[in-house]
Amino acid sequence: MNFPLTLTVSDRQSMDSELDAAVAAAKAHALSGKRHGILVIRHGVNQFTVDLSETVPFGVTRECQAW
Repeated sequence: MNFPLTLTVSDRQSMDSELDAAVAAAKAHALSGKRHGILVIRHGVNQFTVDLSETVPFGVTRECQAW
């Protein structure tokens, strides 16, 4: 899986399940290098980006809003 992942969701239920799956994939990828944290950015009511970040400490998931 390539990062960043951009998600566009249609409802709350799909938002929860798609974000959970994307963060789980990012955690698995981060564990292999042990030098990236996970950054989840909300771009709007239905769009998110999940990425690995060297600015986020390993083992931490940080959430922020871009708007």
